[in-house]
Amino acid sequence: MPLLFAVILIAGMVLGFNLRDTLRKKRDIQTVIERNDRLEQLIDLISEKYVDTVNTNLLYEDAIRGILSHLDPHTVYITASEYDEVNEDLEGGFFGIGVEFSIIRDTIQVTSVIPQGPAERAGVGLGDQLIKVGDSVVAGTGITSERIIGMLKGKQYSRVLVTLKEPSSGEFKQVAIKRDIVPLYSVDASIMLDSITGFIKINRFAATTYEEFEKAMKGLKAHGMKQLILDVRQNPGGYLDAATNIADDFIDDEKLLVYTLGKSSPRRDYKANRQGIFEKGKLAILVDESSASASEILAGAVQDWDRGVIVGRRTYGKGLVQEQYDMDDGSGLRLTVAKYYTPSGRSIQRSFAKGKEAYAADFAHRFETGELTGTDTTNEGDTSIYYTSSKRPVYGGGGIKPDIYVPYDTARLSSGVFNVTFSDNVRNFVWDYFMHHRSELMNYKTIAQYQAGFDAAVLVERYVAGLNQQMRRSTQAILTNAASAQYFRQHLKAQLARILFQNNGYYSVQTKSDNVVQRALETFYNRKYSALINR
Repeated sequence: MPLLFAVILIAGMVLGFNLRDTLRKKRDIQTVIERNDRLEQLIDLISEKYVDTVNTNLLYEDAIRGILSHLDPHTVYITASEYDEVNEDLEGGFFGIGVEFSIIRDTIQVTSVIPQGPAERAGVGLGDQLIKVGDSVVAGTGITSERIIGMLKGKQYSRVLVTLKEPSSGEFKQVAIKRDIVPLYSVDASIMLDSITGFIKINRFAATTYEEFEKAMKGLKAHGMKQLILDVRQNPGGYLDAATNIADDFIDDEKLLVYTLGKSSPRRDYKANRQGIFEKGKLAILVDESSASASEILAGAVQDWDRGVIVGRRTYGKGLVQEQYDMDDGSGLRLTVAKYYTPSGRSIQRSFAKGKEAYAADFAHRFETGELTGTDTTNEGDTSIYYTSSKRPVYGGGGIKPDIYVPYDTARLSSGVFNVTFSDNVRNFVWDYFMHHRSELMNYKTIAQYQAGFDAAVLVERYVAGLNQQMRRSTQAILTNAASAQYFRQHLKAQLARILFQNNGYYSVQTKSDNVVQRALETFYNRKYSALINR
């Protein structure tokens, strides 16, 4: 027995010394406990002794944000109250009644009803006015979209009683609606721009995006699509897999699409691994300064393999990968765990060395330097040179630089034109016009019929005539510019098309005056496309 104890004691000492060397640079459990105790002790002391009552939950949240302030701009804390809403966009749906609405003159107007959705099955129609939800009156001043959405959402198959006013008859009706899954589509539109050119607009990369994209592609190919414009402008990103699945449909032969690498995350390669739905045919990816993350992964892969052309303006510059971790209290942490690199080895992440405020102000900086308006196209982030498959130089360190640069159309989008075009007055006017001419507008059975048959000049005339004298003069002065007048007329027609034909109607009209879309079309039909990708 003494011999056995001696052997165990010696083995323990050897193991202890080895563990000490192995864990020398790691925090021991006592340090962790002490640090947690320090925070708990501080908050408990404030709660017990402070002169006024404080919300301890807010203190914890502020402490967490203080810790994260020392990390990158994309590591974020999600509170328990924000968690479900933050995840809805990426998961592709929520439980609700299936309507879209606008608050027009303090009245909630149903502007769209999802086909076969809970509201349509219960008898809710386009144009119905929402008066009450349950016993709560929701018409009148002070009502907000957030409050209405919160009241209409709920658990699946739960019931909500709503009181509606039918616009033509003025009669009230009570409708019980059983809540169900309401999809949040990430493919905004899929249309044919001409006999062979398809157009797809993706607003984010969610769990359902690839399924939506594949369905859109099959539909366009059935209509004769031979070349494609894919619009990811204003797309902030989302799931990496959604972007690589779409890239796989364009790129062939087990080629590398993107890879990720981090201090604690070993390199992981994402490669094309199946027969894609559109590996041949002309391709243009539209990007701008708000195209980020997964949008840049897709654009970077297409550019590096010379599979298509990138059209627009330099992208956002987010090359960091986040993983989401759920906390015990229902909150979450999106923690940056790696960087992603395009097939040529580029890191797209722009610098945040000057702090988060400077990082967030990048859009204003680009505007001030003239990068967005075409007066100066020098990109400060373009430092490291890489090469595409056909040896074209591309750059890292500040977003994806387009092959074909298209600046803002500042003449058309002056502050005056912008303020008039996107005002509440215009939105209310278009809706009122629809409601007053609903029967005749419903005679347009297709977007093509509407495009050819409806003259939007009548919209401009009636809008201007309905303004007060001062507003009429200023609006007429703005519309004396031919380009501004054309854009305003096109915008009114597109907004009305959205009511009639949803987003496909809007983009069918809007793309006619979209200078980035038109530039991509021009590239398809001249020699520049082949020259750029060396094919």
